[in-house]
Amino acid sequence: MFNTITHSQIYVLDQDEALDFYVGKLGLEVTADVDMGFMRWLTVGIPGDTNRQILLEKPGPPSLSEETAEQVRALVTKGATGGGLIFTTDDCRKTYETLKAKGVEFTDEPTEQPYGIDCGLRDPFGNSIRFTQLPS
Repeated sequence: MFNTITHSQIYVLDQDEALDFYVGKLGLEVTADVDMGFMRWLTVGIPGDTNRQILLEKPGPPSLSEETAEQVRALVTKGATGGGLIFTTDDCRKTYETLKAKGVEFTDEPTEQPYGIDCGLRDPFGNSIRFTQLPS
């Protein structure tokens, strides 16, 4: 029935701050930035890979009522939305050092795991992000 996943969504409280983090610090690129009137459709992705995009969505209409959006914003602030992203990298330790030098704060330093070398961080809104160097 389905062929692929094209978009994943995470909530952010400020889309301009999200751009600074995801593009300016993590090195992703903007794949779409469209003012739709009722919302801003803002997506980012791995440079050169348009097959999978991350929608950086501000909680609110049209997908959420204002009352529900307020509750979601409170959960985002606590890092409790359950959303997260997992990336792969060729060199986990080098990526960690590069991002740390850019001021990214980590929750977990690179650690050997059965599935590779893995580490974790949170974006400015509390979303969990991990990246892994898979075994060669």
